[in-house]
Amino acid sequence: MSDRVRWGVLSTARIALDKVIPAMFKAENVDVVAIASRTAAAAERAAASLRIPRAHGSYEALLADDDVDAIYVPVPNHLHVDWSIRALEAGKHVLCEKPIGMDAADAERLVAAAAAHPHLKVMEAFMYRFHPQWVHAKRLVDEGAIGRLQSVHSHFSYFKLDPTNIRNQVEAGGGGLMDIGSYDVSLSRFLYGREPARVVASVDYDPELGIDRLVSALLDFGDGRTATFTCGTQLQRYQSVQAFGSEGRVEIEIPFNAPQDGPCRLWHETDAGTFETLYDRVDQYTLQAEAFSRAVQDDTPVPTPLSDAVANMQVMGAILESGRSKGWVSVPS
Repeated sequence: MSDRVRWGVLSTARIALDKVIPAMFKAENVDVVAIASRTAAAAERAAASLRIPRAHGSYEALLADDDVDAIYVPVPNHLHVDWSIRALEAGKHVLCEKPIGMDAADAERLVAAAAAHPHLKVMEAFMYRFHPQWVHAKRLVDEGAIGRLQSVHSHFSYFKLDPTNIRNQVEAGGGGLMDIGSYDVSLSRFLYGREPARVVASVDYDPELGIDRLVSALLDFGDGRTATFTCGTQLQRYQSVQAFGSEGRVEIEIPFNAPQDGPCRLWHETDAGTFETLYDRVDQYTLQAEAFSRAVQDDTPVPTPLSDAVANMQVMGAILESGRSKGWVSVPS
């Protein structure tokens, strides 16, 4: 394997153009060599703007490009699994944006396809886990620095009513839980290192758009351990995370969209005082691309297996079911 993995980007989605591709250019072991769109003109504009060597006027053309080793998939949610499978069938490694699919059954289709191509790497792109602030938070919890973890609370919201935005289109997998609540679910599972047994939730739907616009949920991790969160797409923009233990707490100031124009802060509070940690400017998308590319180069497991992606979808499915039934729903084990 070369000292750099050659990447192709399947779509000119805004997250790819504004965040992920610029970040990948900063990675030590990554070359972004091609980009595709549904039209040649769109692909050529993106390639020219970002100085990507090749532009393909169809996704199929990108998958047929022999000079591409791995594919980044930022298409709309309802297309994640189908195009990830097609990339695997074309012999490409796959980094797919979150959420991995429309539901757990959809995600299982990708698991089956990945099992049929064991030499290829596949991972869901939850970039937050690669930021040093989250690595630190997880270590503090695992090492007992806040005692026994007993409660996690998070909030993630923004305000967006535009019906043309993909986040507001039900058929494309839009809605608050899929878009940002997936982070709330993921981080709770990440910190506990286990799966919740059951959930109960309130889900409010926009009467015109049809998407879930406000979700509040309680996740029961057993033994008196819980996680709560609220996510909303028609609320003031805000994000926060706190983890409470028997002997302390951890708070991350900006947990998901960690800024690159200034330091990030984490607070670790115990009876001895509150200790603040500042992190230098890093790009979590760069760290994610480097970690995935190392797994490709070294033929080692990806940092987050597909089983984690399926588990996240199972919890989100249970949350939506609880919103409909107005009661506790067990999470499939």
